[in-house]
Amino acid sequence: MYFKKLTAGEPMFQTYLFPISYAFMAFPVAALFFTLPFLIVQYRRHGYINKIRALVLYLLLLYLLNAFFLVLLPLPDSRHNAAPSGSMIQLVPLQFIQDILHNTPITRSDPSSYLNVLSGADFLLAAFNVLLTVPFGMFLGYYFRTRWVVCIILSFALSLLFEITQITGIYGFFDHPYRIFDVDDMITNTLGGMIGFKLSLWISGLLPRIEKLDSQEDLSAKKVTYTRRALAFLLDSILLLAVTILLNLLSLRISWWAVSMVYFLSIPLFTGGRTFGKWVVRIRLRSEDGGPARPWRVWARYGLLYGVLGGMNSLGPDSSFFVYIGKALAAVVKMVILLADLAFFIHLVLRLIKRDRPLIYEELSRTRNGITWPERHQAAVNETLNKTVINE
Repeated sequence: MYFKKLTAGEPMFQTYLFPISYAFMAFPVAALFFTLPFLIVQYRRHGYINKIRALVLYLLLLYLLNAFFLVLLPLPDSRHNAAPSGSMIQLVPLQFIQDILHNTPITRSDPSSYLNVLSGADFLLAAFNVLLTVPFGMFLGYYFRTRWVVCIILSFALSLLFEITQITGIYGFFDHPYRIFDVDDMITNTLGGMIGFKLSLWISGLLPRIEKLDSQEDLSAKKVTYTRRALAFLLDSILLLAVTILLNLLSLRISWWAVSMVYFLSIPLFTGGRTFGKWVVRIRLRSEDGGPARPWRVWARYGLLYGVLGGMNSLGPDSSFFVYIGKALAAVVKMVILLADLAFFIHLVLRLIKRDRPLIYEELSRTRNGITWPERHQAAVNETLNKTVINE
């Protein structure tokens, strides 16, 4: 039983708004953790971020949060909750129909009394269990383009996951289950998934077709966004940090700056302008004319970025270098580093505003980032573009 039985006079929608409000509050945190794998998958699979695809997937995340919060909340007051007094398993199919007929005042000779069914608690619980998975079926049909058989299986599997989570007290977190394992819930949830699937067939005619979102995109003409570059840098930094920690555990006292210099000045030369991070997000370093970046251009780019700017910032406040040069000169050097960081930050902000201008180290080294993509995919895109031109 997902939704708790309503007491007399209790506001129905207020009961459900409680977990929904928590789901919306948790969404920013969930989206934060979801964004990194989302970006990686989108860059690897599609080569760019499509706004419609991103909107649909974040809506799916929001829906799943709402569904699980509706299923799990409210929680017991303590992990050591009391043992249930009766059976917590209901295995009679369509028992909710008997409950509706038994608990709803209906007079056979008075057809108007049949409307009482629509306001009865048993009917509303069944209806909400159907509605719970309607969006799930819509996502399966519209975005994932599944077959109806797959929709039935996945809707049933999602409902079974809900039931197992509840009957196990959230997998042992609570001493005893606090919701009933109800076979009717799986029936109504599966029905809701199929209703959503049918609705998605109608929605597909009103919205852009998911499978055709990339048909008009020419990846060779797209610019590499700062988001993509920042993600590549983050992945490279994680790798370099792991290598630095490993080297220090092996008693090799090598700084992160030294490891990064070796990494960025050598790896791109042997991988066609790619580092690990760039490979993950499908970009590579090229000359500004689109050709391969020559070694001296790679060294100029990364020497300025990581050698000069990174090298200055690798000097910590307690560095022996500052002790060696004396307090007066150390104060000057620290001020120069601070001003250099401030100037680069302002420069970066200006370039974020004027995205058509390269960063200073790109301009001096005459290098750019370009999107790399399998030739077979680009050939398919070009073929689609040619067909479009011919048809027009």
